[in-house]
Amino acid sequence: MPARRLLVLAPALAALVALGCVSAPRSTDSAPAPTRTARPAASAEDGEDGTDTPAEFAQDLTSAKRIAETYWQDRFRASGLRFEPVAELIPYQREGEVDCGGTPLGLNNAAYCSAGDFIAYDVNWAFGAFRQIGDAFIFYLLGHEYAHSIQLRLGIQKQFTIQQELQADCMAGAYIGDSVRDEQLQLQDGDIDELRQGLEAVGDAPGQPWFAEGSHGTARQRTQAFAKGFDGSLEACDVR
Repeated sequence: MPARRLLVLAPALAALVALGCVSAPRSTDSAPAPTRTARPAASAEDGEDGTDTPAEFAQDLTSAKRIAETYWQDRFRASGLRFEPVAELIPYQREGEVDCGGTPLGLNNAAYCSAGDFIAYDVNWAFGAFRQIGDAFIFYLLGHEYAHSIQLRLGIQKQFTIQQELQADCMAGAYIGDSVRDEQLQLQDGDIDELRQGLEAVGDAPGQPWFAEGSHGTARQRTQAFAKGFDGSLEACDVR
C-alpha cells in the first residue's frame, strides 16, 4: 500500500489550539459532509497538496484513522495486550449537536469522549483548517485525540490536565514519527520544521496557570513534547 503524503503549511497551524478532550457518554445523529464556502476559482496551488475538496478531506481522515489503528494495534500486540480501536469518529456542524455526558461540544473543536469511546470534531472547522494547513492537520488531529483513547486503555491518569495533554502531544509525535520511519507516511524536506513552527502557535494564552483544569501547556512545552515523541518514539513519552 502506498505511503500517505503529508504537506504542511505552517502559518495556519494555530487552528490546532482548539483541540480538546472531554470524558463521558454522548448522544448524536450522524452529521453531513462539510459545507463548502464560496471561494475564488481553483488555482494551481489549490490542487498541489490535495487539500481542496470535502472528498479529499474525507479520504485523508479515513487514512489517518486507519494508520492510527494499525500503529496502536502493532504496539499493543508487541506488548502482549489486546487492542480495541476507538468506536467511532463523529463529525458535527452545530454547537450542542453532540454531547459528552450531558456536556455539549462547542464549535471550533475536537474531543475524545472516554465513556462513549468516540472522537468528535466540528467538521467545518476541521475542513477549513485542513484546506489551509494541509494533510498534516488531519494526522495531528487524529494523533492527539487518539492518544487520549490510548491513555484510557492503558489506565494512564495524570494528576494535572497539562500532564495528560503534553503526553498526548508526545504520543501524537511518536505516531507520526514512527509512521514516517515505517514508511506509512512521507514528509517533504522542511515539513517537520514547519510543523514545529506551527506548534509554537498552539500554546495556552499567557498567564494561564499550568495547574488549571484544561491547561494544555505553553507553546514551548507543546512543541517540545511533540518533537520529543517524533524523535524518540513512545519511550520518550513515558508510555510503557
